[in-house]
Amino acid sequence: MLTLTQIREERDQIINALSKRGLDVTESIDKVITLDQERRALQKELDDTLAQSNTLSRQIGELMKAGKREEAEGVKAETSGLKQKSSDLREQMQGHENSMNEILYTIPNTPSELVAAGKSEDDNEVISTHGEQIDLSDTCMPHWDLAKEKDIIDFDLGAKVTGAGFPFYKGKGAKLQRGLIRYFLEKADEAGYTEYIPPHMINSDSGFGTGQLPDKEGQMYHMQSDDLYMIPTAEVPLTNIFRDTLLNSSELPVKICGYTPCFRREAGSYGKDVRGLNRLHQFDKVEIVQISDPGNSDDALDGMVTHVKGLLEGLELPYRILRLCAGDMGFTAAITYDFEVWSAAQGRWLEVSSVSNFETFQANRLKCRYKDGEGKNKLVHTLNGSALALPRIVASLLENHQQDGDVIIPKTLVPFVGFERI
Repeated sequence: MLTLTQIREERDQIINALSKRGLDVTESIDKVITLDQERRALQKELDDTLAQSNTLSRQIGELMKAGKREEAEGVKAETSGLKQKSSDLREQMQGHENSMNEILYTIPNTPSELVAAGKSEDDNEVISTHGEQIDLSDTCMPHWDLAKEKDIIDFDLGAKVTGAGFPFYKGKGAKLQRGLIRYFLEKADEAGYTEYIPPHMINSDSGFGTGQLPDKEGQMYHMQSDDLYMIPTAEVPLTNIFRDTLLNSSELPVKICGYTPCFRREAGSYGKDVRGLNRLHQFDKVEIVQISDPGNSDDALDGMVTHVKGLLEGLELPYRILRLCAGDMGFTAAITYDFEVWSAAQGRWLEVSSVSNFETFQANRLKCRYKDGEGKNKLVHTLNGSALALPRIVASLLENHQQDGDVIIPKTLVPFVGFERI
């Protein structure tokens, strides 16, 4: 979330920046400023009260030493009143703190200067395109039909056992999934990312730390009896490793990655755009995460974008990169680049990765800081990216690499899957 220092010192800039998201946060920002001013006034009053109480406590000691017991008892009665006043002031301050946080949790991150104003995906900017966009929708099979014919993905069985959006992968379909995960993890290892196998469930503090709560609470699977959430992405447990952590500047950047299944309710999703693997409630993904000092996070973001480019080019898939407009970005992001792969059989673009810099927004919630060269504690920048999400990658491989009724596996992937065609 935004820091109080930012809000105090950059009020107008924040209001203007968030207007690019189509939001008017003037009332919320001014309410936070008022509450902060009142809280600081209460803090000063509390400090004065505590100082007065300490002075009286010393007086009591001196009076007792001097044998003036009755006079000391009178001062004790006065300190008792000050203790009650201190308790009341602390309670008021906590109320102000809670009220400020309730507002701050509703204010999204401010977009980077590079991010264009806009309301929806129609306002996103195409940064670059790689490969040829061939429309084979009249001659090639969409992945859901091909997967059924080749008996590698069973959507009906998944619906029987669990429900729509939970497919079974079988035979070469399962091996393709496993091989892609290995491929993505090996490439992350080569790029210097340390692999973790994180928990698949998180507590609410972790959800708040990375911004899924309260913003996306309705999209997460929640186990009420344990108050635990199924992870929507490995970003959440991986980034929360550094919650309440003070790093040294020499430890930065931290580069970690992890493979997990991801769970998303995707409430309200329906229609042809979510058919087959296009949108699932459970899917596999390899995530890359960086913790960076603020001065190097732009370069870190560029490096992550380059990493995802390399994965897609290795899979011989045509892709384009979009810089999302402010209105289409996630709640926590300052800047996001989306990768979309061209589906020849569907004749449209499929999103397969988002790479984002959150700057200090998550770090402030996480209380993740680093000690700079001057010994000062500062908030880190956090970044993450899908590298990659499997469902639409599998769909794109099946749809783009059809040849004579079979699917040809890209040469780079063959050592990881153990076969050359389906």
